[in-house]
Amino acid sequence: METFSYKAVDASGKDVKGAIEAESKDEAARKIKEQGFTPISIGKQGALDKDVNLSFFGPKKIPARDMSVFCRQFASILKAGVSVINALEMLGEQTENKRLKEAIERTQSSVEKGENLSDSMKENEEFPSILVDMIKAGEASGSLENSLTRMAVQFEKDAKLKGVVKKAMMYPIVLIFVMIGVIVVMLTFVIPSFMTMFEDLDSELPITTRMILAMSDSVKGYWYVYLIVVIGIVVGVKLYGNTENGRHNLDKLKLKIPVFGLLQTKSACASFARTMSTLLQAGMPMIDALEISASTMKNVLYYDALEKVKSGVSLGLPLSNQLRTSGLFPPMVVHMVGIGEETGNVEEMLTNSAVYYEEEVEVQTQTLTSLMEPIIIILMALVVVMLILAIYQPMIQLYNTLGAQG
Repeated sequence: METFSYKAVDASGKDVKGAIEAESKDEAARKIKEQGFTPISIGKQGALDKDVNLSFFGPKKIPARDMSVFCRQFASILKAGVSVINALEMLGEQTENKRLKEAIERTQSSVEKGENLSDSMKENEEFPSILVDMIKAGEASGSLENSLTRMAVQFEKDAKLKGVVKKAMMYPIVLIFVMIGVIVVMLTFVIPSFMTMFEDLDSELPITTRMILAMSDSVKGYWYVYLIVVIGIVVGVKLYGNTENGRHNLDKLKLKIPVFGLLQTKSACASFARTMSTLLQAGMPMIDALEISASTMKNVLYYDALEKVKSGVSLGLPLSNQLRTSGLFPPMVVHMVGIGEETGNVEEMLTNSAVYYEEEVEVQTQTLTSLMEPIIIILMALVVVMLILAIYQPMIQLYNTLGAQG
């Protein structure tokens, strides 16, 4: 059985996107038609297709916070005794996210035709595979509300973790752009205003001033070249990152960046532990939980590592042993999982690991932010002071010359 991504149109002519499992492309087309859609394009979905997109911007994912609200509201409505179809109708009416709203409506349509909820959601790429599998487990065990509640917590934690890491990454970048902006303004508007006065001086200008003037001329005369180079670098890195080798190399580089690499590692460990504990608590088999956890990893190195871990565990090897062998998981995670295996409570140990690393990420982010701010401000001050000295050095030199002549 393979997974096929497809684009189609419904009876009203509205575009529909999704994924469907089938033995062949022809069977996939038949299943799509059975849902009342007319297929436009069908293609195999590779292992990493959910994460790697060859277009420059890629599909915009539904935010984890929106998914959390969806799951929590869905669980609450079902607990009140409302049917799945009516619950989906209510959720579709009140959801503000357009893509999620359309996915809910398509799911409702499929459920009304007799499909179960998990299969209906699986046909829509907007719903993460972990949510689909959790709902499938909930349907099998008769605890759909509990599965949705667990996923609400999972998405809440995921959103918080992403927000913390994003803040740590974006803050220094914003400050650096501010510093670059100050330099460009100085070179483009401030320095040129002193150019005429400097040209009238008979004496040779200091080397610092000559360098700054040359930079000012370069920025003013060839600003478009610098802009093209910057855009070219950004586009080039993006396109390179969309290739298999490129993504692997860039993700490897991310883990080696001082401080930020450690933050990425802790974030990945928190995400892995939280996902695994959620799935195992729902009664999902270890192998299936590892496969789903691997698919949620943002860093392809962790995806590859968990695929190898899954292979080892399927052969009967201990999970802790395979995590240690991967070389990507810190001793803390390995030891906690090992204790869980010995005591028969892996889920609880994974939950404890998730809590520990989520707190570690938050603390490290706060520390990093508090350290980066003064460092970048000092750098900005040094640059501004250097520019000011470059302007006033010739004036001081002229003043001294006139004083000596007088």
